[in-house]
Amino acid sequence: MNKEVTTKQTLLTGDRPTGKLHLGHYVGSLKNRVDMQNSGLYNPYIMIADMQALTDNAKNPEKIQKNLREVALDYLSIGIDPAKSVIFIQSRIPELCEMTMYFLNLVTVSRLQRNPTIKEEIKQRGFEKNIPAGFLAYPISQASDILAFNTDIVPVGEDQLPVIEQTREIVQSFNSVYGNTFKMPEAKVPTLKMQRRLPGIDGDAKMSKSANNAIYLSDTPEEIKAKVMSMYTDPNHIHVEDKGQVDGNMVFTYLDVFGSDKAKIKEMKEHYKAGGLGDVTVKKYLIQVLEELLTPFRERRKYYEQHLDLVDNILIEGSNKAQAVASETLKRMRKAIGVEYFDI
Repeated sequence: MNKEVTTKQTLLTGDRPTGKLHLGHYVGSLKNRVDMQNSGLYNPYIMIADMQALTDNAKNPEKIQKNLREVALDYLSIGIDPAKSVIFIQSRIPELCEMTMYFLNLVTVSRLQRNPTIKEEIKQRGFEKNIPAGFLAYPISQASDILAFNTDIVPVGEDQLPVIEQTREIVQSFNSVYGNTFKMPEAKVPTLKMQRRLPGIDGDAKMSKSANNAIYLSDTPEEIKAKVMSMYTDPNHIHVEDKGQVDGNMVFTYLDVFGSDKAKIKEMKEHYKAGGLGDVTVKKYLIQVLEELLTPFRERRKYYEQHLDLVDNILIEGSNKAQAVASETLKRMRKAIGVEYFDI
């Protein structure tokens, strides 16, 4: 009796090496990557997007050099397995640059300027009219990253959905002009709203490195404790006996996202709203929850920090594998356009 053969789907995702990764990255995308990797149903490609990071850090390349290995360590610490996933460095795949050049001809400047993700990030960085051309065009580069590996699924945070939509537009345009060459990728975002865009510990709409409101995957127990104890709660909950607000209270928001004992969290919420439960008690419980999550990550990270040559080899081997796939995609793309002049 023949067993049914299931074709694995390819997933592609990654991060800019501009700093260590934090809990927002974890719930927004990283956890999805590990779960999908371990399901056995996917061929994962995990990219460290150093070229994309240079689009707004071109005059500070040391920042990228410093953090590239940190991101690799974060990947390995959370359970990205180089035996199951291809971890690679974007700049070591030159085929991506040529693909980007071809795609640039299919996208207008005005369309890039209308991209909600681009508009928001331009505002955050204060570029205004002095927008680096590379930064404006990074969604096109990102489309090359996705399409080079015949990607089916792109696990992303909610803020990156407009970039995936632009990739889909590029696929439609390219296939319309040059023939059916690329498949249409699909975005995968976390199910829960708070996981899609985790607020910062200060109650800001989004956890981010630049806002200095993040808990990092590599934070020490002491750093975790200090950050949780400083978290935004209910400003009107001054005394233990006071009735407290749960909505907008970051400690309870984080417990909803990271806590596994939902019955206990529900009980604590009711107690807090009725009065008689102090912020310190709730925060101590959150510290316990986060430590249960992060302790295994720290242990794995420590191992790889002591074997950095192994980390480098993983990146080199992964980049070589990724380049082989991208090279074949580029050949197919050049043939579709009509610039593969010689059969070599």
